[in-house]
Amino acid sequence: MAFEDKYKELEQYLTAGEPAEQERARNWSIAIGLQDVDQLKPSEFLLQQAKANIEGRISSEEVGRRIEEYYQQKSVREKAEADGTLEADKVSDRINLLLAEKAFTFSPAELTRIHRFLFNGVLPKAGQYRDYNITKNQWILDGESIEYGSAGSLTELLTFDFSEEKKYNYSEHTAVEAINHIIRFISDIWQIHAFGEGNTRTTAVFLIKYLRSFGFDVNNESFANHSWFFRNALVRSQYENIPMGIHRTYEPLERFMNYAVFGIPADLRNRTLHIRWEDAKHQNKVAKRQNEVLETSSLSATLSLKDMAVIQQVQSNPNISISAIAANTRLSKSTIDRIIRNLKENGLLSRTGAKNNATWIINNSANPVE
Repeated sequence: MAFEDKYKELEQYLTAGEPAEQERARNWSIAIGLQDVDQLKPSEFLLQQAKANIEGRISSEEVGRRIEEYYQQKSVREKAEADGTLEADKVSDRINLLLAEKAFTFSPAELTRIHRFLFNGVLPKAGQYRDYNITKNQWILDGESIEYGSAGSLTELLTFDFSEEKKYNYSEHTAVEAINHIIRFISDIWQIHAFGEGNTRTTAVFLIKYLRSFGFDVNNESFANHSWFFRNALVRSQYENIPMGIHRTYEPLERFMNYAVFGIPADLRNRTLHIRWEDAKHQNKVAKRQNEVLETSSLSATLSLKDMAVIQQVQSNPNISISAIAANTRLSKSTIDRIIRNLKENGLLSRTGAKNNATWIINNSANPVE
């Protein structure tokens, strides 16, 4: 059975599994899918351990122990080091562990912690900022490179971007505005490229955990199946060639994030990101129409990110309890109570039926009170 077929075996748990299995399957799908940003594929052995963990037959910690034992075999280790499988297996396992934990601190130190945890013993200088300048040839740029942060200014650049982000009051902005703001922040953090290798996977894990702090889990397929598009969209957000008439564009990242967070269907083919893609103008028109629909007809154009996190929970399960909403969004029950109270007062949300068998009703036509 091909690797792709074995990988698809994990997807069955996303729809048919118990809630705990679905959460573990979602984390594993993202962890394995993120290896695509460096064109790496985990081993069939790793997939077997992931499946056992999803089913609850072994713990996440046991997966790590089995991987270490497996790669103690010299012949296995040497081949896996040569083709990148060892890196893919170990980093997938560690991403799964990070996504399963609730801890998150918004700071450059958290970004460094994630890199150190993911790549300790896998890449040199894990958790350390690079001390050399870099260029990276990008196929979507016909071999050109974007400009990355200067090695001598990495600390100052990260400190500035994080301090500016902390000033942004998300409660005063709609979900659409908030996501567009996060896109620009994460693009700038990625462009600084604090770490010589593993920068995109580190940035992606940080982004996912940051979104979760607002109550969102990205959908099952975004990073799991389209992480290479995510990476290339970051490249396009930071590239300009004025003589050729090419300007930096956030549109591909907006396309990706609207799909990942709001579930809006999008064209996530990597060839649409190439600077010479002949249908680029048409794609921009299509994306513009999608954004116009998002901004004018969706609750995300009027509600905050945390409001939308609650709405999405209710949309997916109209009979969900308040305690389950709090658990799924990782927001406190008091925060959920406040959000629901405001949504009810503004006529956007109501609940009918008996207390133990009530149904949530969303009123999309209501106008929130400013």
